[in-house]
Amino acid sequence: MTKNTLRIALIFTLLFAYSSSLIAADLSRTRPEREGMSSERLARLDSVLKSYVENDQIAGQVMMVLRNGRVVYSAANGMQDREAGIPMSEASLFRIASQTKAIVSAGIMILHERGQLDISHSLGRYIPEWQNMQVAVENSRGGYDLEAAARPITIRNLLTHTGGMSYGNGPSAEEWQAAGFQGWYFANKDEPIGESIARMGSLPLDAHPGEAWIYGYNTDILGAVIEIASGMDLYSFLSQEIFQPLEMNDTHFYLPENKVDRLAVVYQPKEGGGIEAIPAKDGMNSQGMYADGPRVSFSGGAGLISTADNYARFLQMTLNGGELNGERILSRKTIELMTTNHLADIPFRSGQGFGLGFSVVTDLGTRGSMGSEGEYGWGGAYHSTYWVDPQEQLVVVYLTQIIPATGLDDYAKLRSGIYQSIID
Repeated sequence: MTKNTLRIALIFTLLFAYSSSLIAADLSRTRPEREGMSSERLARLDSVLKSYVENDQIAGQVMMVLRNGRVVYSAANGMQDREAGIPMSEASLFRIASQTKAIVSAGIMILHERGQLDISHSLGRYIPEWQNMQVAVENSRGGYDLEAAARPITIRNLLTHTGGMSYGNGPSAEEWQAAGFQGWYFANKDEPIGESIARMGSLPLDAHPGEAWIYGYNTDILGAVIEIASGMDLYSFLSQEIFQPLEMNDTHFYLPENKVDRLAVVYQPKEGGGIEAIPAKDGMNSQGMYADGPRVSFSGGAGLISTADNYARFLQMTLNGGELNGERILSRKTIELMTTNHLADIPFRSGQGFGLGFSVVTDLGTRGSMGSEGEYGWGGAYHSTYWVDPQEQLVVVYLTQIIPATGLDDYAKLRSGIYQSIID
């Protein structure tokens, strides 16, 4: 072989390696018809979603639909920042708030698989401050009495939101607020999450563990458990075990400086109609703390920022039974356990139960909207949502930034628009 031939062969090898890395860095895209969906019918959905921007109800949105592991529809509408004239794009970053919960739940199950913890274990085994808990029970005098918790809180209770704690809005709300706990926001705290959660253990629960579904600090507590069981801070653990293997390179608790200009602005409804940007002084909802905050507290319940592409990667991994592009994160049986209803007779939403980090559709007719039994998903406080439909091999990610999302019916239109597009 001549030197020129060797040189050409080397160039082609390098080009192939480079092009392969580009393909790996992006989810594979195809025409909808190749995966049993209609371009024409998806155009109807596109028109409906754009109307929310045109009618000044939402500043902008990004959505992505995958079928059979391939992107069949993707759209970025409106503006990332109306005041600065920055259009929305697939590279726009969003506060995904409670969509963080599914990722942290997956982190717990990684440790469960490795034997570094067991979801049947009591929380107090990992965080001693959470042993011998008390429950605040409302009394006839307008206050509450304390009862010893009937049973210990388990890790599985936290995964299913049956740990007994709210977001500090139960009978002992004043006590929780005085301790610095009311609401789901942690980005402004200069106290590590482990210290926050240890302090939280001295406060009364709102219900006996395992007896009620209560939305609250369950997954933030799981974030602290991950740190203790793994010996790593939460972001380092998630980066090593989930973000890096899945190439979720735009998923962070706090933004690197070179990504701040990609963070979508949060809007709010304006009196008399329309929307407006939330003032910059409001650290929770403006750009502030995610860029300039203490960068100390990693909220496992609501702290992550991500893109539609990145979150779709995580969801496709779950739909694939725990693997994506040759990287296995969890076993197929673990995903099965996570996406099965664990609530038994504990009341939740009509036609739905709750698994280990996801709501799960148990009866399609009772729920009353398009989808499939076995579908799982959740959403976030800034009006983002997602779901995975294993029967239809479907992944849906919808991201926007408005709080509160009063009067919006885009979720329902999104769901019907996607399912009416299935033609196989």
